[in-house]
Amino acid sequence: MTVLVTGATGFVGPRIVHALRARGRDVRALVRSPDRARPIAGLGVELATGDVTDADSLQAAVAGCSHVIHLVAILQGSPSDFDRIMTQGTKNLVAAAQTHGVERFVLMSALGTSSETKDLVPYYAAKWAMEQAVVTSGLEHTIFRPSFVFGRGGGALATFVKQVRYSPVVTVIGSGAERSAPIWLDDVAEYFAVSLERPDAANRMFELGGPDTVTWDELYLTIAKVLGKHRRLLHIPAGVARTGARLTQWVPGAPLTADQVTMIVAGDNVPSNTDAADTFKLSLLPLEDQIRRAA
Repeated sequence: MTVLVTGATGFVGPRIVHALRARGRDVRALVRSPDRARPIAGLGVELATGDVTDADSLQAAVAGCSHVIHLVAILQGSPSDFDRIMTQGTKNLVAAAQTHGVERFVLMSALGTSSETKDLVPYYAAKWAMEQAVVTSGLEHTIFRPSFVFGRGGGALATFVKQVRYSPVVTVIGSGAERSAPIWLDDVAEYFAVSLERPDAANRMFELGGPDTVTWDELYLTIAKVLGKHRRLLHIPAGVARTGARLTQWVPGAPLTADQVTMIVAGDNVPSNTDAADTFKLSLLPLEDQIRRAA
């Protein structure tokens, strides 16, 4: 088995690569800059220089691979950026996988993606289009829709921990009642790694969440508990937060975009079923332990 991983140098990608190599899988990583990929190359990973927007580079990258794990996504950009990188990039990769007879195509989507939310923000529109490209491809596939992915050194949890650690009053967007089920980065990687050959994962969609479901208020108070802090929560109307985000979202290091504010208040971000837990039966890291490991 040789697995092509796109997005291998991002937040989730290195942990998936590590999980694959730990199982003795041969891994090829699609990278735009080999210099940035030195940490994963040190794991014995073959590097293929290319980009999902370059169809020819994908044909070369997929050749000889039996499986594909597709992780590439962006969180910020114009609607045309989301279309070019996520939607069309996925179509390019699917076409290459079809040409070379890939045995299974595994896609990273996102919880909250649906036919109802696809018109809400460009991110959901692109994720929905990516799913449809895979589902209708004729390729054997597995699609994962994770809730918030927490981990060390990046992702949303670092921002939340910083808020609670340094601010006596923590701002919460909206009512604070929307729920999520944060899942630890290494647990997500485990799902991807074990899914490649399981017959019961073929042509299925799995919603992924951690073992604990919390509201936004509960999440911030749990972080405060783990850090040993006493914090007051201040709720900011979504419209005010969205306006502020529009003014600052292009500043380097800005915490949120206006679209992300919209996604936060759109509704709960929790699995609607137990299919992933019932199928894979993985032991998942509790939320308080996630926070301790990241803090």
